[in-house]
Amino acid sequence: MDELHPDQQIDPSAPAIKVRQLHKSFGDNEVLKGIDFHVDKGQVVCVIGPSGSGKSTLLRCVNRLEEPSSGQILVEGIDITDPDTELDQVRSRIGMVFQQFNLFPHMTVLRNLTIAQQRVKRRGKAEAERIARDNLARVGLADKEGAYPNHLSGGQQQRVAIARALSMNPDMMLFDEPTSALDPELVGDVLDVMKKLAGEGMTMMVVTHEMGFAREVGDKLVFMDGGVIVEEGDPVEVLRDPQHRRTQSFLSKVL
Repeated sequence: MDELHPDQQIDPSAPAIKVRQLHKSFGDNEVLKGIDFHVDKGQVVCVIGPSGSGKSTLLRCVNRLEEPSSGQILVEGIDITDPDTELDQVRSRIGMVFQQFNLFPHMTVLRNLTIAQQRVKRRGKAEAERIARDNLARVGLADKEGAYPNHLSGGQQQRVAIARALSMNPDMMLFDEPTSALDPELVGDVLDVMKKLAGEGMTMMVVTHEMGFAREVGDKLVFMDGGVIVEEGDPVEVLRDPQHRRTQSFLSKVL
């Protein structure tokens, strides 16, 4: 694999994620309107807000799944909006978990966890399988390695997707509403895995509707509306005593 350019080395003292004046438009629709935001190493930052507020677009810009219209995004001190940045190198440090599980239906659970390790990380089959099994155990699915995704519940598939991301040894994890596609009784198992990761010190940025998770696990809560950050702060305080009228209105409907 290519080495990072000497000017693009990781800065251990830098925030995990730093966003400066981020704008994103789709045609005439400006979805992000100048976002300033950061996630410190080891922090769990939860992003909440109504549908269409720009939450998922912000998350997808952080690993350049969406191309920012303007602004700057630094990941561990590396400017990923710089065209000279080895984007795949930086992306390999960021695990991503989506609403939909995006598992390969024709592959076993174990193969879903090893294919990227072998192709991207260039790991041998035995090493990739050892790492995959360790991560399946972390999410409570050690007995499912031979199963195919369509034989698993939605909650189990999402835990497999988390294990797949962890198998790439990321420095941080991005979660885009990871429980929104699940039946209510399956949400708890996924949130338990995420709580465990937070307890292990994983840096996490989580777009979520799960206010209980944000209150219990989050270090910072960010409320977005209309493409801007309206309010941010300690999750317990924001949820108990929101300062902005728009935050108050939103929370009155979801709490």
